[in-house]
Amino acid sequence: MDAVDRQLIQALRENGRASYAELGRLVGLSGPSVTDRINRLEAAGVITGYRATVDSASLGLGVIALIGISLSDAADHEDVAMRLKDLSEIEDCWFIAGDDSFMLKVRSTNVDGLEKTIRRLSGTKGVSRTRTTIVLSTKWENRVGELPEEE
Repeated sequence: MDAVDRQLIQALRENGRASYAELGRLVGLSGPSVTDRINRLEAAGVITGYRATVDSASLGLGVIALIGISLSDAADHEDVAMRLKDLSEIEDCWFIAGDDSFMLKVRSTNVDGLEKTIRRLSGTKGVSRTRTTIVLSTKWENRVGELPEEE
């Protein structure tokens, strides 16, 4: 991956709907050259997909919580991860180091919905404890940062 690839990735992170012609103008290449580079980045697994970013509150999911999950001693973390995947309220799931084994980002319609989700989590085989933090406001999310320079 060279500096041009990094520029293309940064541009796509900022605007995933940019045309190949726009991207080509940005990096000084033809549209077909940009197409080839992006196809190569996708094939290599550097670019893993494209998506629309949606305002969750407008969908009725105005309550956000971060929930730490501790596992019971006999629990298998891969088994628990598969069980957690069945809960549609979980937006993100990270296996982490520290006091908890997993950190979840959950979106709910209201506090009652969040309580039901926490009860479902607590009843999940392998989960011994949950610790919930409710998000009061979001200052930024999905932040587009600068890519590190090539070494």
